[in-house]
Amino acid sequence: MNPPAFLGLSAPLWQSLGLTFELAGVTTVILAVLGLPLAHWLNTSRWRIAPIVETLVALPLVLPPTVIGFYLLIGFSPGHPPGSWWVAVTGHSLAFTFAGLVIGSVVYSLPFAVQPFQAALRAVPQEQLDACAAHGAPPWHVWTRVHLPLASRGIAAGLTLGFAHTLGEFGVVLMIGGSIPGVTKVASIALYDEVQSMNYPTAHAFAALLLALSFVLILVATLLRRRELARR
Repeated sequence: MNPPAFLGLSAPLWQSLGLTFELAGVTTVILAVLGLPLAHWLNTSRWRIAPIVETLVALPLVLPPTVIGFYLLIGFSPGHPPGSWWVAVTGHSLAFTFAGLVIGSVVYSLPFAVQPFQAALRAVPQEQLDACAAHGAPPWHVWTRVHLPLASRGIAAGLTLGFAHTLGEFGVVLMIGGSIPGVTKVASIALYDEVQSMNYPTAHAFAALLLALSFVLILVATLLRRRELARR
C-alpha cells in the first residue's frame, strides 16, 4: 500500500519529512567531521581560550533558538560576512536556502554531538594511548586506529543525538529558512502550518510519526551510552 495513503499524510508532508532527513543526514556528517577534532582539542588543549570556545559551543543548549536564528539571519544577509562572501561566490543570498539551513543546524546541534564526543574520548584509558605511542605509532595512527575505535559507541550516541536534534528543529529553521516547499520547509514547519490551518487530524498523524521516530532515535542513543558505561 502507498505509505501516504496508509498514514493519511499528503505528498507535501512526506516531502517535508524527506527534506528533514536529508538535512539531518548532511548535518550529522558535518558534525562528525568538525565535532570530533573539536572535542579532542577541547579535551587536550591547555590554551586559555579553550574554556571560551567550549562555552561558545555549549551556548545553543541555553539560548532561545530564535536568538540563534536572528543572529544567523543577520550573518547570512548580503550586507554582512559570511553572507556577503556567499553572495560574491554564488550570486545569491545564503538566507532561505538549504545551505543556510545546514549551517544553522550545525551551529544549533553542535553541543549535542560535541559533549558526548568529549565524554567518549575521555573514557578511553590514557595508558592504552600512551602504550601505542611508546611503540612508535604516530599521533594520527593512535587517534584513528586506537582512540576513535575505542570511543566508537559514545561517538555513535553523539551522532544519533545530533541527528535527532536536527529532526526537531523549529525556531532556528523558521528564522533562517522560512517555509519554502522542497527547499526549506522541514517537518517541524510543515506540522506548524497544519496546526495553523486547523487541520488537526493530519497534524496529529504527522506529530505521532515524528514522536515515534524521535523515540527510536533517543532509544538508540540511550542503549549506546549504557553499553559504553557497561564496558568501562
